[in-house]
Amino acid sequence: MDAVRVALLREVLAGTEWLGATRRFAGALRGSVVSHGGGLLLVGTPEYEPWHLAAHLVDEAAWSGTPELAPTLVRHAARPSDPAHLAVGLGRLEAARRGETLLVVAPGNPATPLLERVSGARRAGATVLTLGPGRGELASVAHEALPVPDGSELDLDTVQHLVSAAAGENALPTPRGRHRFRDRMARLAEHLTAPPPARW
Repeated sequence: MDAVRVALLREVLAGTEWLGATRRFAGALRGSVVSHGGGLLLVGTPEYEPWHLAAHLVDEAAWSGTPELAPTLVRHAARPSDPAHLAVGLGRLEAARRGETLLVVAPGNPATPLLERVSGARRAGATVLTLGPGRGELASVAHEALPVPDGSELDLDTVQHLVSAAAGENALPTPRGRHRFRDRMARLAEHLTAPPPARW
């Protein structure tokens, strides 16, 4: 879903609680990864891996200048022969520590092995956020949860689009007095392409 479709969806949802809820959740996500310096882990269930959310967060990280939003996709069936960005398995959850953020996306309550790993990451100090069922064990281990129960006006995929877009647009402004890399490169390019000074 591109930015135009997200904007149209927001117009349709104006006046509902979804816009505020997704923006609050996105703010919690952004605040967690930015304040701790990154380390966003994204995991789903064996039946539902959040590929599209991972891709959208990578895009939003680049467009908003907030690299901390780019997640590591943790996969249930990762193999060492997979490309590096797809080869991160569930063992990464066991290595999660304080300062990292774990975002769990699940259409229903996940099986016990994943719940145990998520609980272990929380005990180790990771911040846990969840998108999915509003009740049950997954929601109970979360620091912040956005419930998307069955029968909602929006499905889980649509809510993920709203969250990723809001996470990127709510990026903190660049502090004044610090020049961004792109600005420095632009000044250097101007200097290098400027005509030589006239000699009299």
